Amino acid sequence: MLSNIVFSKVTIVLWLLSILLTPAQSHPRRLSAFHPPKDLAPKFTRNPQALSLASNDFGKIVHKTPKAVFEPCSVEDISALINFSNSLPTPFTIATRGRAHSVSGQAMTQDGVVLNMTNLNAFKHGSRIKVVCDGKSSWGCYADVGGEQLWIDVLNATLKHGLTPLSFTDYLYLTVGGTLSNAGINGGTFLLGPQISNVLELDVVTGKGKFVTCSPEKNSEVFYAVLGGLGQFGVITRARIPLRPSPTRVYWIHLLYNNFTTFSKDQEYLISFNERSDTNAADYIEGQLLLINQSPLDLSFYEPSDQQRITSLVTQYGIIYVLEIAKYYDNNNEARVEQEVANLVKGLNFLPTFMFKKNVSYEEFLGRVHASELLLTSQGVWDVPHPWLNMFVPSSQISDFNEGVFKDIILKQNISPGGCLVYPMNRNKWDDRMSAVTPKEDVFYSVNLFRFAVQNVEKYEVQNQKILQFCKDADIKIKEYLAGNKTHQEWVEHFGLKWKLFKDRKAKFDPNRILSPGQGIFQ
Repeated sequence: MLSNIVFSKVTIVLWLLSILLTPAQSHPRRLSAFHPPKDLAPKFTRNPQALSLASNDFGKIVHKTPKAVFEPCSVEDISALINFSNSLPTPFTIATRGRAHSVSGQAMTQDGVVLNMTNLNAFKHGSRIKVVCDGKSSWGCYADVGGEQLWIDVLNATLKHGLTPLSFTDYLYLTVGGTLSNAGINGGTFLLGPQISNVLELDVVTGKGKFVTCSPEKNSEVFYAVLGGLGQFGVITRARIPLRPSPTRVYWIHLLYNNFTTFSKDQEYLISFNERSDTNAADYIEGQLLLINQSPLDLSFYEPSDQQRITSLVTQYGIIYVLEIAKYYDNNNEARVEQEVANLVKGLNFLPTFMFKKNVSYEEFLGRVHASELLLTSQGVWDVPHPWLNMFVPSSQISDFNEGVFKDIILKQNISPGGCLVYPMNRNKWDDRMSAVTPKEDVFYSVNLFRFAVQNVEKYEVQNQKILQFCKDADIKIKEYLAGNKTHQEWVEHFGLKWKLFKDRKAKFDPNRILSPGQGIFQ
């Protein structure tokens, strides 16, 4: 009996010694009791409501609880927070949170600190959106915008001057810093590039706590690192966004196809007119899927008198591919733009009599997803788990993807597929010096599966893994967009030839690896 007790005590002592002798960096970096500087202490909160909000994101699948939420009053507070973490023997991790529109916990940290960027809106030290047309910039007009600002607010502020940013996402209720940390894409990316290709200058607080103003000419290494850098190298606190004169109206059409090869060929033909000076170019091109197992079909674009024959078409073929084209114009140019669109679609091979059009305001077009959000919220099907999957697929393999994923997985499984977008982009509109990664082909497709798991989210997660496994087995060289929940090796494969650059940038700008732990790249 005595020997057992002695053995137990020795075991406990050895266990404690192993913990004490293990380097601190190998332990989970928990935010234990600490004593922040007096000026920072009031900005940390453990309010249950704040902690609960910071433990969740739009995806509602992953949950991580921070030790505290930091609510900055200024950019200087952000620098002070990062410097404080770096000063500790074991720095705590910091997750930057804007709207937390991630789906896999990317805006979270377990037992670290969540940096609530939106709190900057409560402290107006002058406007955080400033429109400038001073003639000094080589571009002309631009907007200096706080990283915490929503794109919808940037749009509204610029429209007051008759101006607009060049590049958007389809959903505008996202922060500037958030989309620039990923890429920021929509149906206009083929023409003007992603949002990260439309930035003139940035203010960044690096993972060392250093405040840096950067551009392609000044501190360019920081500039290219943070654009598409998934928040790994610094916190974007200001972006200078180029502006152009704003259109007022949008001529908007849908063309229906029952053959994917014809559909994708027409899409790629349309994005070949990719220079702004070409009057034949559309401003916006996307593709959607109407599937027989969507319940219900989203036919809100179409007149009630057309909805029944579209439904019959989907029933007949199982999948109908919708080519969406938009052309921007001013109030006095409607006749001209109608003729340009007519010329544009003249050589396309959509189903005869299945062309539908709308004429809407520029603001209505850009705000259409938010309008859908409000409708779905009222129906109780927005605030649910979102097991979304977003990928870039090489053009040379998009038909294989259609056969193996759209037809053999999504169409055949008895779960509602949600919304499915598929549209091409030109790689020459992306700057390879930035951290974002794309397939190595001149044209690649954005494929987006937007699911709303009213129940049984596990079925969607299993289907997502099946899709990814199919791509791996078929050697379809996809790159996930808005990726998360990857192993270290999967991240290495994701970045491919850029991995060494990405890793070196991390060592240079965030050597203690405190920023954006929710991505799971280095933690």
